[in-house]
Amino acid sequence: MKSLSSIMWATSNKFSFSLGKKLLNNVRKKLVIKSNMLTSSYSTSTKPGHTIKEGKVNVDGIDINCVQVGAGEHPVLLLPGVMGTCWTDFKPQIENFPRDKFKIVAWDPPGYGKSRPPDRKFPEDFFQRDAEWGNNLMKTLGHSTFSLLGWSDGGITALILASKFSENVRKMIVVGANAYVLPDELKMYEKIRNIDSWSARMKEPLLAIYGEDYFRKTWAAWIDSITEIYKKNNGDICKNDVARIKCPTLIVHGKKDVMVDFEHPFYLNKHIKNSQTRIFEQGAHNLHLRYPEEFNKLATDFFMEKSKI
Repeated sequence: MKSLSSIMWATSNKFSFSLGKKLLNNVRKKLVIKSNMLTSSYSTSTKPGHTIKEGKVNVDGIDINCVQVGAGEHPVLLLPGVMGTCWTDFKPQIENFPRDKFKIVAWDPPGYGKSRPPDRKFPEDFFQRDAEWGNNLMKTLGHSTFSLLGWSDGGITALILASKFSENVRKMIVVGANAYVLPDELKMYEKIRNIDSWSARMKEPLLAIYGEDYFRKTWAAWIDSITEIYKKNNGDICKNDVARIKCPTLIVHGKKDVMVDFEHPFYLNKHIKNSQTRIFEQGAHNLHLRYPEEFNKLATDFFMEKSKI
């Protein structure tokens, strides 16, 4: 995961007495208040829809932070993984997806990133809850039909959303996603339960967002929840949902992914009728961040082409 410090939280403690700098800052970052949304706008382009806007939208009584950019006719919702945010999990996609083709919406699920309060909770149906929130967010923003790009936990949420709200979903890409949990995966989660064992590169960006206490307890709560799902449902997260997915689906997986077993993309491909797989031979769990140019082209081609599958 990459740090947000240079993207979302970059501010200066020094007061500038230069009028020119003040005017430039006012042009580049302005606050726009519209009905139920407070938006910060960042732009290096004068083209309509090419400004990156970030702000909170009230959905079901919860203020959900989201990033929006693009003037295309094809809305796409980006769904991050556990503890993830718009920027930690999808920065290369937000910045580089073609803005004349897509209307990109990336969100911080409630309890993550800037969508706090509330604190993040993990009831047994938290994936289903997130799917409903994601669908309602897009409805609130005026998108009656849209596509999905979900990574890791966000991929699971996308699978459920596409099944439960099939009339709203045009196409879907899932990366490093799974419909069930394996015993070896639980063992992996337990090995990394203690964030003290994490490398500084992986840990520090999340500490900067959440602080140590919230990060530590929320990460542990997620592991506890997945463990409980495994015990109660024999590992089944959303197998029944997968069988009901109708939209064209691209399943992307890294062959070197140590977090989500290599059997999962083939299970999804077998049980989602209108699906295909793409394996990144050198890809790990975060392949869309490691190989953004290749991934972005793959995703753009899939979303824009007329379905052949």
